[in-house]
This record gives sequence, structure tokens and C-alpha cells, in this order.
Amino acid sequence: MFEYIKGLLSELTPAYAVVEANGIGYFINITVNTYSKLKKGQECKLVLHEILREDLHAIYGFENLEEREMFRKLITVNGVGANTARLILSSLSVNMLIQAISEENITVLKSVKGIGNKTAQRIIIELKDKLSDFDIQISQISSSLNNTLHKDALNALTMLGFSKPNVDKVLIKLLKDNNDIGLEELIKLALNYL
Repeated sequence: MFEYIKGLLSELTPAYAVVEANGIGYFINITVNTYSKLKKGQECKLVLHEILREDLHAIYGFENLEEREMFRKLITVNGVGANTARLILSSLSVNMLIQAISEENITVLKSVKGIGNKTAQRIIIELKDKLSDFDIQISQISSSLNNTLHKDALNALTMLGFSKPNVDKVLIKLLKDNNDIGLEELIKLALNYL
């Protein structure tokens, strides 16, 4: 099984990428989130998940290990295949998906095209207790960020009545995406997600 591929990105669409490595072009299915972080004609590195069956040989590529791990968890859910998992990860970020599952928010999952009520419920039931890997990653991200800013915003938002775990996840994502942000702006942005 392949772990990752590193090479020249010779073709790029929102659904797939062709990565040339050692003179061979590899067709790799990708998510829209991964697509948004790639540039055609540049070197790239994608972590991979390979599916080998009698009737199928497919490679799925992801920009980071977190997205691949969530993909692997999604395809363990009864009724969720590789293409459905890719569609979910194209519509929702890993953090949004973790939050939807942990809060049992069926509406967010149903907002993904092709996901009905039963599939959304199955995803929540089967994955709710399997998100501990991601909690470790989230706390590691948190410790590397500006702890004072994070703590101040967390205190302010929990005093407004928002639950600490939800606020924590939103703040981590916002701080990860916005390096030079002030406290006031961080709180205003966080309120849009809560």
C-alpha cells in the first residue's frame, strides 16, 4: 500500500489530480478541500489511501493526515463508500465534521449532497466514539497557538453562554487559519460559527 506521493502536479481539477513521479503519472482522486491547497505545475505531496478490489483500483489523495484519517473513518460506516466520504470531505472541513458528529448535528451532515437522514444518523452513531484521535490532534494544535489569545477568547465566549468544547474547536480553527488576529476580531469571527 502507498503512504504518500511526491511529484509534479501535471493536472488538477476539483475531483482529481495527476501527479508525475519518476516519469509515471498517477491519477489520484481528491477532495475540494485538498484541491484548494494545490497549484498546477508545482511540486506537491499527497498522503494516500489505496482501494484495491477485483473490480476497482483507486487512489485517494489528501493534503494532510487528518483528512485521510477522517476519510478512513467515514468509509467504515455502513452505507458510506469512498466517493461518498470524498463528497463529505469536499463539503465540510475535518473540524466542521468532527463538530457535527460530536454535537449530533444531523442538519449539517444532511447539507452534503446525497446524504439523507439515515446515513447522517449512522455516521453519528458509528463515529461519535471514534473521534478521540482527532481530540489529541486538536489539543496539540491548541498548545502550539497563542495560548493567551485563545484563553481570553475562550473565557469571553463561555461567559456568553457557549459550551466550552464547541468554543474551543472554533477558536483552534480560527487561530490556525488567522495568524495575526486580535482578540476582538477573533471573538467576532467565532460568534459567526457558534
